[in-house]
Formats: sequence, C-alpha cells, structure tokens
Amino acid sequence: MTSPAPDRGESAPFLAACRRQPVPHTPIWIMRQAGRYLPEYRRVRSQADFVTLLRSPELAAEVTLQPLRRYPLDAAILFSDIMTPLQGMGVDLSFEPGPVVRAPIRTDAAIDALAQLVPERDVPFVLESIRLVRAGLPRGVPLIGFAGGPFTLLCYLVCGRPSKEFGAARSFLYSSPGSAQRLLDRLAEAMIAYLRAQAAAGAQALMLFESWAGLLAPPEFERFALRAVRRTVAGLRDTGVPLIYYVNQGSALMECVADLDVDVIGVDWRSPLGRVRRQLGPTQAVQGNLDPAALFAPPEDLRRHAARVLDEAAGAPGHIFNLGHGIWPETDPDAVARLVDYVHERREGVSR
Repeated sequence: MTSPAPDRGESAPFLAACRRQPVPHTPIWIMRQAGRYLPEYRRVRSQADFVTLLRSPELAAEVTLQPLRRYPLDAAILFSDIMTPLQGMGVDLSFEPGPVVRAPIRTDAAIDALAQLVPERDVPFVLESIRLVRAGLPRGVPLIGFAGGPFTLLCYLVCGRPSKEFGAARSFLYSSPGSAQRLLDRLAEAMIAYLRAQAAAGAQALMLFESWAGLLAPPEFERFALRAVRRTVAGLRDTGVPLIYYVNQGSALMECVADLDVDVIGVDWRSPLGRVRRQLGPTQAVQGNLDPAALFAPPEDLRRHAARVLDEAAGAPGHIFNLGHGIWPETDPDAVARLVDYVHERREGVSR
C-alpha cells in the first residue's frame, strides 16, 4: 500500500513554524494529546488492552484522530509507544503497566544478539497506522511520527523496568563505557530505520523523545546520549521532514544541543523560553513549554500562564506551543479547549 500523496500540508502553521517561516497564528499540539484524559479514549481502552491497541492499526488510528475531532489542533501525533520497535528487535517485553524487559541487556553478547530492525517486517502495524491516520486527518493537518531517544531506550533495556533514577543504566555508562556506546550505536541505527519508515509511510515530521537524558550531567550527556542522537539525526536528514528533539528535565543541557542539526528543540517547563532561545541561538525553532499542571488553573489564570509562554517566545519566528511534558490523565478536556482557543486567538508577537 502506498502512502497518501495529496495534500502534504506543507503550508500548515505547524510545519511552517518548524522551519521558522511566517505563520498566521502560533500552532499548538499537546504531548500525549491522544490519551486517558479523553472519555472517548477510555471507551476504546475499556474494550482493548494497551498492547492490542498499539498493534491494531484501526484502533491506533482511531485514538490518534480523537483529539483532532475535539480540538482544532495544528498537528496530530501517532499513538504508539517508544518501546514498540524494541520488540521487533527480539526484546522480551511486557507492559505492567510500564515497560518491563524480562532479560535486561548488560553484556556485549546480549547487545550483539539484538536483531536488526526491519520496520516493514517487524512493525508493519505502525506503518499501516500512519497510512490510516493520514487518510483520516482533517485536510492540511500534519502527522508527527516519533521514536525514543537511544539513551532513553538504553535505560529501559539495562534497568529492565521504569525507575526514578535509572541507577543501573547510569552506572553502566561509567563501568562499561565501551559497551554502553556499542548499545547506543545499535539503538541509533534501529531508530534511523524506524523513523525513515515512518516518513516513507506518510509522517510529515519526526520527533525523538529523550525522557531520561535529563538525568545526566552535561559531559556524560554529550559523550553518550547526544553522540547517539547526532548519529540518528544524520541518518534522517535526507527524509526532508522537520526533526524535533525533546529532552525531559533538559534545562541544564540546552547549550549542549544548540548546534544539533534538528529543526526544533522541545523545552520542558523548567526554563523560560526566552532564556532558552538565547542559549540556542537564532537558527532553531522551539516547542513548549507550559507546565501540565497549569491546565488545572481557573480559566483566567490559565490564560495568564499561556500568555507568559507566548510572551517569552515572541519576537522571533519558530514557536510551537505545547506543554512542557505530557498531559496528565486527570486533566479536564474543557481546559484543553480553552488553551487551544486562546493560543489561536493570540496574535501579538506572531511572525507573519
């Protein structure tokens, strides 16, 4: 099945902002916008477990499209999970509810035993989900494909399960740096193949989520996580789609990524966007960065918090409004509606 050809959405505000071009309004989408805060998502989940949802293209496409039916969001993001391609590499993985790797990978032999990812063979349901979403999106709304950053994937593979500190993974960098780089290289190559396949299937932007690299000090971030990201990005540049890199808890790392060859840097809520823009320089767009907790504020206070983000980003092209991390499951959907409307209505400081 070929990717949908008509209406590539090249003039969409989201894609224009990625490329630091003029926009009629600040575009907005929300990390985890397809998820548990929506009653329609909970209805689907009541009939299918998480793994079934991930591996069923029709269901994954349905929940991807649900927030677009509610809100005039400027982009969709594919409903999937960063661990999905690892299963295609032979990793014995379950969700309990977080990802659990039954045999953590901590030796060169285990690293070398990882299978090469062939997306069309190993994750065809992801590619079919992209095709179905593209066919069902409102005209002109772009679709974002994504993957986990190599270091974040290493954290799960080495530790075996979620952790606050990921101590086993971080100590692995120090105790076995050669093996750590070997694993990161293997993961970078897999994510190149995975994201290239998503772009070929119809994704119009690609995002790397680095959920745990913010745990690293800048020297280790540059030596390990960023090195692997640079390798990944270099393998994606000829896809022609905008590339986004997001580091959770990455405020101390902004200067490290200032010369990263991506179009957009995602920013969590811990640093003002104005300061981040000065650190990054004039050549990169930024995405963010409202605290997800602000969606629990009264309407006028939410408006004020959103205005502060927009004020911080004003004066230069290339801002995509988003939360600084994923939306919380307890969030009132009406608060999201108010936020989207306000961001679209606010025109001061928008580069046109």
